[in-house]
Amino acid sequence: MKFHVNDNWWQDIFDEIYLLTDSRSVCNDELTRQEVDFIEQTLKVKKNSPILDLCGGQGRHSLELARRGYKNLTVFDYSTCLIELGKKQAGNDKLKVNFIQGDARKTGLPDEQYEFVLVMASSFGYFIDENENKAILNEIYRLLKLGGHLLLDLTDRDFCIQNFKPESIHNVDEDIHVKRERFLENDVIYSREIIQSRKKGTIRDSTYCIRLYSPDLITDLLLASGFTWIDCQRDFMNRKSFGDLGCMTNRMVVTGCKRC
Repeated sequence: MKFHVNDNWWQDIFDEIYLLTDSRSVCNDELTRQEVDFIEQTLKVKKNSPILDLCGGQGRHSLELARRGYKNLTVFDYSTCLIELGKKQAGNDKLKVNFIQGDARKTGLPDEQYEFVLVMASSFGYFIDENENKAILNEIYRLLKLGGHLLLDLTDRDFCIQNFKPESIHNVDEDIHVKRERFLENDVIYSREIIQSRKKGTIRDSTYCIRLYSPDLITDLLLASGFTWIDCQRDFMNRKSFGDLGCMTNRMVVTGCKRC
């Protein structure tokens, strides 16, 4: 079953309902701590290094880094809802994290400001037009200092294709029921998400998509943006123990450096 996906689907979908339906992954403190463990081990970040958490949502990774003593953290995301939630959480926990709302393709941030840029949790590849995805990589390269590093947390393409399910269903709680219908075409997964409440009926019926990348393809894109020392680590964190998280289940991490 095919259906249309609006090019700008990502502008509206990341809100309180998203936090509810995707809570198994994006509101899971144990999973966040494991992911931040990996960030620390992989990048060897200094506590005072300027870090940009791009497309960072409510800043769950940056908030955890702040809890561990990191001092110079910026979360950048398009969703006003998630940005405001992150600000509130940082205030409640007395954590110093800067939150900025905007478009990752053109952030408006100064050149060469960050030593590390993180793009976590399948937050890359939202555009069917590959030129728009490339624009984000070009922007990241501009924002990094010379010798700075990018870490991309992506869906493992091969795992996703081999385990592709055209339909999934799960219950958020006793009231909320989520059904996702999917089709795969040209390495893009198109999804329709129907969220229903036993009390209120249909809460949301929306569509979205994500592009899948092989190690060779993402390496070529990074090289074209100027990155060097590119490394792809597959199966860096198998999340099967957390249940079927769809594209979030098995991960591929890609790192690259801005040449000096």
